[in-house]
Amino acid sequence: MRRLKAVLVALAMFSAVDSAQEPRRPATPKLGGPVASEGGRTTWSDFGGGPDNARYLTLEQINRSNVDQLAVAWTYPTRDNISYVFNPIVVDNVMYVLARNNSLVALDASTGKEIWIHEDLWGIAPRGVNYWESKDRSDRRLLFQRNSYLQAIDARTGKSILTFGEDGVVNLREGLGRDPATLVKVQSSTPGKIFENLIILGSAAGEHYMAAPGDVRAFDVVTGRLVWQFHTVPHPGEFGYETWPKDAWKYIGGVNTWGEITIDPARGIAYFPLGSPTYDFYGADRHGSNLFGTSLLALNARTGKRLWHFQMVHHDLWDYDNTAAPQLTTIRRNGKSIDVVAQAGKTGFLYVFNRVTGEPIWPIEERRFPSSDMRGEQAWPTQPIPTAPPPFVRQSLSLDDINPYILTVKQREQWHTRLANARNLGLFTPPSVKDTVSIPGAQGGANWGTTAADPARGVVYVMGINVPSIYKLSADAPRPAGGRRAGPAEIAAGGAIYEQRCQTCHGANLTGSGSYPSLVDITTRLGEELLRGAITGGGPGMAPNDDLSEQQLTALLAFLGNPTASAAGGRNNEDGKTELPPGPVVASGGAPAGRVVPAGRPGGMVGPSYPPGIPVPEVRMYTAYGMNGTIVKPPYSTLTAYDLNTGTIKWQVPAGGDDERAVAEGAKNTGYILQRTGIITTSAGLLFHAGGDSTLRIYDAETGQVLRTAPLPAGSRGIPAMYEVHGRQFLVVNATRAGAGAVVRTPSPSDRAYVAFALPEQVTSK
Repeated sequence: MRRLKAVLVALAMFSAVDSAQEPRRPATPKLGGPVASEGGRTTWSDFGGGPDNARYLTLEQINRSNVDQLAVAWTYPTRDNISYVFNPIVVDNVMYVLARNNSLVALDASTGKEIWIHEDLWGIAPRGVNYWESKDRSDRRLLFQRNSYLQAIDARTGKSILTFGEDGVVNLREGLGRDPATLVKVQSSTPGKIFENLIILGSAAGEHYMAAPGDVRAFDVVTGRLVWQFHTVPHPGEFGYETWPKDAWKYIGGVNTWGEITIDPARGIAYFPLGSPTYDFYGADRHGSNLFGTSLLALNARTGKRLWHFQMVHHDLWDYDNTAAPQLTTIRRNGKSIDVVAQAGKTGFLYVFNRVTGEPIWPIEERRFPSSDMRGEQAWPTQPIPTAPPPFVRQSLSLDDINPYILTVKQREQWHTRLANARNLGLFTPPSVKDTVSIPGAQGGANWGTTAADPARGVVYVMGINVPSIYKLSADAPRPAGGRRAGPAEIAAGGAIYEQRCQTCHGANLTGSGSYPSLVDITTRLGEELLRGAITGGGPGMAPNDDLSEQQLTALLAFLGNPTASAAGGRNNEDGKTELPPGPVVASGGAPAGRVVPAGRPGGMVGPSYPPGIPVPEVRMYTAYGMNGTIVKPPYSTLTAYDLNTGTIKWQVPAGGDDERAVAEGAKNTGYILQRTGIITTSAGLLFHAGGDSTLRIYDAETGQVLRTAPLPAGSRGIPAMYEVHGRQFLVVNATRAGAGAVVRTPSPSDRAYVAFALPEQVTSK
């Protein structure tokens, strides 16, 4: 029996209801009725639940007294081999999801029945889409990014709106001060935010030298016209220009919002969590504090005018991008109510400000940290440290913190020696040509989707990741002419490893999809040494593979250098897509003008040459991301509840189930490694979390106690969604990823699904 059926049977037995029962609802959804107001949100019409990204709903049908009766109401299999991170949205009784080989699909939110399919949207921003409607509801559209073009389709028919922009698209590569033809990707993997008649977007232009700057921009949702643009690397005469070398805006990239934008709709304020400048780990070409790098930026959402900012990391050398949604809530302090914004960082700190003025609620002190030992580098001498609330992840790594589980005796000895000889001076130790310990690492702390808030009670929830990075800078890596030579058996073995660990993100033919890059000619473009470090250490959106043996790693490298020589790889057909059953397809491929993808930038991670007249550093330095999630002792991830009325932690528990490898060796309460999944909370005092370990967990939001677990057909990495239709409360989970543990469990196309949970109808009718 297929795994999905087995999971559903197990859940039905657990809850003592018939989970296959067909809801008694109309087969055709009602396309009418306004979106729920901000005062009492009962639907999920926006990425993250609403403009404020709080993941909070005023729904109480599912509560502590009946959560044990929650059961599967319907499932919608994605019918492909893709691991989606998409956050479904629901408007009226229609749900929009990404499935069927990266197609946008409209479903009846009560039953999961297909309404329409706009197929073949490869290159779409993978985490979500935006919904907008005119005041009279005569114009309703979905806006999304694909291949770095902004597009719109009719939310009712699924067909492209060709009057939007130019021939149906807005080219997001234009207007950034770089040759658009050299930019493969500018779009963010998150969908941006709708505010009134604007769509507000961040970007993700890459991690290389000479990447595009991360300007935040707003476009008219009807015409596609650019309404405003804020330069995150300031131009001459703009605030912050003096924090960079002269003309830095011409060659510095990054300082972008690839994470989650938050809107305070009542005040018209947009909050942007900004990332680090490029290159992330070596700043010899960007001396200064580098505003607005790694900052929280508050702008007038209508005009793009700066209201206030706070920089969390000066002259960032650690890739400490702010990515998690800034959370809005109201606290009581000294007898007064204060509306605040709280930003959880990769640093492991939660920074809390008056959301109107930007004034810190608790003092944030500038403290001195180690200087750089790199020639040409000028690490900033101080960094801002919050005095409250306390951090939510560990910020130091000693020899006593080496994992006593999972690692072999030999591996522990090797790590003991390596850490003993590393540059390990605590938080904000600048990268060096010798091993440099950074904890949290580049994928530690908080990340996209990992925060939520109770808007009225001053409570913020943070999913924290305890994972270090070991950086080691080196000069320009040699770039071989091709892949390493290897025999057919070794290449085939590497192909099998690729199919198991890499194919779901990077595609059967290595061509990538969404935010997952193409690996075609990756050995030539990156060089085998950097590629080896990226595989074992991980990177943005990629878990480390540090459990591969040297033989397995060598075989995988052989396959990546010679993919066409392998008979393995699990191709479904010539273009790597899964054959699909028929469905209500109404359109294909988006706007025709959006299918053209430039050849892209030259030089791989090296990037193009500096502009004329720019002082060039003596050398460009690089490092792998150095992610090493298994070397640190548990807990690997945590879920923390903050009471911001007092600036204290209410409770903290391991996030997700115990790692089965560690449990076999006697560990308890480990949490899940690299738990980057979303959470939802409700006015009923519940907190919902769908984990990478193929399990739904429901917590008591007051205590952190697990009230209920339920199996999922596959792992989850996206943000769940919750909504109410026809008087029934639903939770929908994107369960499409490989589970993890001692053996990677790759789900089949029939296992991967969007799974909707609800109470039995006899319970909801009471």
